[in-house]
Amino acid sequence: AVPTGIKIFSWIATMWGGSIRFTAPMIWAIGFIFLFTVGGVTGVVLANAGLDRSLHATYYVVAHFHYVLSLGAVFGIFAGFYYWFPKMSGYVIPDWIGRLHFWIAFIGANLLFFPQHFLGIAGMPRHYVDYPDAFAGWHFWSSIGSYIFAAGLLVWIYGVIVAFTRKELAGDNPWGEGATTLEWTLSSPPPFHQFETLPRIAGSDH
Repeated sequence: AVPTGIKIFSWIATMWGGSIRFTAPMIWAIGFIFLFTVGGVTGVVLANAGLDRSLHATYYVVAHFHYVLSLGAVFGIFAGFYYWFPKMSGYVIPDWIGRLHFWIAFIGANLLFFPQHFLGIAGMPRHYVDYPDAFAGWHFWSSIGSYIFAAGLLVWIYGVIVAFTRKELAGDNPWGEGATTLEWTLSSPPPFHQFETLPRIAGSDH
């Protein structure tokens, strides 16, 4: 828990005092930190041997695991996708599409996995396809969350289609002064065989 806490506070400290613009990649990154933190907190519960004796192999573990690895990875991947898509393709996905995709996915993901904590505490075991009617209520809401999250993926696909049909050019650096790494000095998409020799960086900005 301590190394993970250090990582989370390091990410927050990186943003603290910075000139943050809440573009689509940024809110996806913040969403990742939130979901990863929720997963980490629920993992501390499982570290208690007495509690883990009851919660082991229940839906509580499923919820914890997906908050940390599944949702954390997915939201991080989408943050990277929306950030580097203009550089990879040369085209722009409208920012409102990335934001809409985020909020649909964020609501759907939490509605999908958070109720599974309650199912696990109630004793719902994992790896079972059937369950008593007493567990049906939270399963229903979890299923609704999966449909909402899937709807967000349709918005993402729509955004990619819009980018390649409208063909709005991204330019070399659509993110402005905040993007100072070498890839943003190239055209979008970059030509082949760039930086075949080690580039020399000079100036006070680097």
